[in-house]
Amino acid sequence: MRLRKRAYRVFARLRRSLLGIPQPGAIDFGDLRRVTPIGREFGLDRPLPGDQRGSPVDRHYIERFLEVHAGDIHGRVLEIGDDAYTRRYGGDRVARRDVLNITADNSAATIVADLADAPQIADASFDCVILTQTLHLIYDARGAVRTLHRILKPDGVLLMTVPGITLVPTTSVWGHTWYWAFTERAVRRMLEEVFDPPQVEIESAGNVLTAMAFLHGLAAQELTAREFSAADPDYPLILAARACKGAA
Repeated sequence: MRLRKRAYRVFARLRRSLLGIPQPGAIDFGDLRRVTPIGREFGLDRPLPGDQRGSPVDRHYIERFLEVHAGDIHGRVLEIGDDAYTRRYGGDRVARRDVLNITADNSAATIVADLADAPQIADASFDCVILTQTLHLIYDARGAVRTLHRILKPDGVLLMTVPGITLVPTTSVWGHTWYWAFTERAVRRMLEEVFDPPQVEIESAGNVLTAMAFLHGLAAQELTAREFSAADPDYPLILAARACKGAA
C-alpha cells in the first residue's frame, strides 16, 4: 500500500510537469497575490500605451457575438440604454432604431418601460432586440424574457448576453439593482419556456484566465487573441444567446 501511494505521487508529479502545472507550493502568484482587485472599473481605468482607453474583458466576447450575428440586426431594432450596437452592427439594414430605458432621464430613450412588465410596448413590434448585459439587472428575469418574446415580430431575433462569472459592483450606479449571475442551464431554461427549443442557441464564452482578468479589472487589451479563444464551459465569463421567434 505504501509503495502504491508513493508510485501515485510520482505519477501525479510527472503528470503535472508534462502539463505545465506548477507543483504544490511552487506557484508564483506575482501581481495577483493580493486580496483586493487591481482595478474596480472593468478595465476602463487601465493606463495603456498611446493614451488608449481600456475596454472591459467581457466586451470582447459580447462584440464578437454581435459581429457573428450582425445579419440578424435589421428592420426595426430595439436596444437598451443607447443604440451604439444597432448602429455599429446593423448599419443601413436598420429601418428604425428604438432605445429602451427604465426611467425617463435618458435623452436617447424612445421607450420608457420595465421589461419585466411592459404593456405599453405593442406585440410583434421588433425584428431584432439587442439585450447585452441587462437581464441580471431585472429581478423578474423570466417575466422580462416573456416580454421580449411577445414584442418580437414573427421570425424576429433576440440577441442577448448575460454575466456568468462576475464581480458585483455594489457601489456603482447599477449596484442597487444587480440581482443575478447566470449559468448556461438557467439561460436555456428561461428562453425555452417561451421560444421553441430548436430556435435557441447558447454559447458559453470565457476561461479561467479571462475570468480572472475580468475579476481583477484588467483591460481586454492586456490579453492576447489566443487567450481569448480558449473556451472552457466550466468558467463562463458570459453567456450569449440567440433566440428566434417562430413564424406566425
